[in-house]
Amino acid sequence: MRIGFDNDKYLALQSKHIKDRIKQFGGKLYLEFGGKLFDDFHASRVLPGFCPDSKVKMLYELRDETEMVIVLSADAIEKNKRRGDLGITYDIDCLRLIDAFRSIGLFVGSVCITQFSEQPAAVQFISRLQKLGMKVYKHYKIPDYPNNVPLIVSDEGYGKNEFIETERSLVVVTAPGPGSGKMATCLSQLYHEYKRGKKAGYAKFETFPIWNLPLKHPVNIAYEAATADLNDVNMIDPFHLDAYGETTVNYNRDVEIFPVLNAILTKISGESVYKSPTDMGVNMAGFCITDDDAVNDASKQEVIRRYYECACLVRQGLEESATLGRIERHMTTLGITIEDRKAVAPCLIKAELTGAPAAAIELENGQVVTGKTTELLGAASAMLMNTLKVLGGISDEVLLLSPTVIEPIQKLKTEHMGSHNPRLHTDEVLIALSICAATDPVAKKAMEQLPKLKGLDMHSSVMLSSVDIHTFKHLGVRVTCEPKSQTKKLYYK
Repeated sequence: MRIGFDNDKYLALQSKHIKDRIKQFGGKLYLEFGGKLFDDFHASRVLPGFCPDSKVKMLYELRDETEMVIVLSADAIEKNKRRGDLGITYDIDCLRLIDAFRSIGLFVGSVCITQFSEQPAAVQFISRLQKLGMKVYKHYKIPDYPNNVPLIVSDEGYGKNEFIETERSLVVVTAPGPGSGKMATCLSQLYHEYKRGKKAGYAKFETFPIWNLPLKHPVNIAYEAATADLNDVNMIDPFHLDAYGETTVNYNRDVEIFPVLNAILTKISGESVYKSPTDMGVNMAGFCITDDDAVNDASKQEVIRRYYECACLVRQGLEESATLGRIERHMTTLGITIEDRKAVAPCLIKAELTGAPAAAIELENGQVVTGKTTELLGAASAMLMNTLKVLGGISDEVLLLSPTVIEPIQKLKTEHMGSHNPRLHTDEVLIALSICAATDPVAKKAMEQLPKLKGLDMHSSVMLSSVDIHTFKHLGVRVTCEPKSQTKKLYYK
């Protein structure tokens, strides 16, 4: 993989910029943190060289002056809203985030429940948090929010919210997902700080879109493709252009809300230092791109991945075809097609020749390895075994998996676990290989190749099972699938 991003420079530059913003506001900053703090794999894919946990590492550098406030909406708790990537509810993810932050030495000061109106599930979760020793604060619904500025910035608006007691100069306000009320929480805190005669400021951290890249730069288009289901777009920041004569890129929702947000900030503190939504941001990622061509290529590949991901969701009835149409338009803008993903064509050719599902993966040197469906292995599993052989310099004729290991697994699946398919999934193949590796040095050599799979692009001629997808995800393989079912079943796991 060609590196196009200087992660060390990013950590240093980002930390310094946030420290400068803290000083600008007299030593207290509420930083609304959007996107993923942990495991930002989108950023690592479109900015090769970006570490998925860069933002957490940056906060760790500021740990002595940082505290975390986790925000989630009472309505989200009541509706059992789930994270699409992890499949867990927002309240459970709140507990996960607390543990994750603490495990790396970040101080979690409290949890704030927004939009609170005595929802039973929210009341129960608050009780649970308090029993676990967490400080919990409640913020309430404000009529006609965010348009009625006089009401919002009053004792009947933000004034009704409980003031979150904080100890440190940088308060990072984060949440399990969008719509949790991070910005409102920050502004409510500013209101209470100024009522107490204390200065404080607000800033926003969003990695994408990258404000100092062109509007149609592949990185920014890849972000639009990633959020195509929201039907939002990147746009030129008109306020920044008017104030400074400088063209910058922002998200349409941030641009639309800016006049209201600026009016609220002005009413709270008497003035606003911000002339545009771009001014509010603190993201320095655009200054750390070292190879624009590498970043462009990586972003184009991400758009193709998003296309296939969306196409499969449409096929399953989980996404609207209009969303797929928006991604197709992004591909047209970038001048790319599915054939630009090198594993696609060999995969489809293999499937056509064998008349059965097939899979293919592109290695770092550009070589493509394929796998076909057999009586023993599914196509993805066969491809995985073939790839480990190629990477380890092992002859294709060598049998990596002993029948004495495979047969008991097949028997367990079909006779005791209720499976009608004796073929081994990728996780089962890896378990079998690890058993063989205990006594077979060749199998051990194949196992040693697993780290080399990270970052490789793979394609399947049919939609893979969730088991196979999760296995490849853990290995760091970037999987796409044709929007075709392997069986006629409506439910396939």
